[in-house]
Formats: sequence, C-alpha cells, structure tokens
Amino acid sequence: VQLQAYGGGLVQAGKSLRLSCVASGTTAGITFMGWYRQRPGKQRELVAGITAGGTPSYTDSTKGRFTISRDNTKNTVFLQMDDPKSEDTATYYCNALRWTSTYWGQGTLVTVSS
Repeated sequence: VQLQAYGGGLVQAGKSLRLSCVASGTTAGITFMGWYRQRPGKQRELVAGITAGGTPSYTDSTKGRFTISRDNTKNTVFLQMDDPKSEDTATYYCNALRWTSTYWGQGTLVTVSS
C-alpha cells in the first residue's frame, strides 16, 4: 500500500484547509485510516481516525474543529481542518491499517499563521 498526501501549506488561523490522502497498490483489506501529526519537538500523535464503515474518532484537541471522512470508492481519506490554531502547525501523516500491517504516507506540512 502506498499513501500519498496532498493539501498541506500555509493557512491563517481561523480559516480552513483540507488534507487528502490517496491509497494505491493493494488496497483491498484496508480497515482503519487515520491522520497523525508531529509538531516540532514533539512525538507523533493521532489526530483523527476512521473505520472502514465510516465511524470517526478524534482527540480532544481536534474534536469539533477537524472532520475526518473517507471515500472507499476512491481509497481516499480526508481531513477537514476548520478553525486551525497555531498549535496545529505540524507535519501531518496519513496512516492505513491493512490486516496486521501499518502503512504511512510521506507527510505534508501544515503551517498555521496567527
């Protein structure tokens, strides 16, 4: 499975940004897909995840501001970032779980300016 993320860049605080991640290769059997991030000087952390059936989960820091969704027909997962804050500045990585294997995208940098 290869994961390619798109949509990072510079965004003003309070505006919106949408990240996309497309899975390719042997995608049959992918269950969980998620977005992680790594802020400067911090460990990588889960931002949001979504099951194959579309059930989302969020961390407390992003709940109510970020929305994760997926289009299984296009093997794509999205992260809608509304009202981003400076502390959301990070490299965002998409993640997919297929059977017992975990796959990572290359990361896309999101910089939130105040």
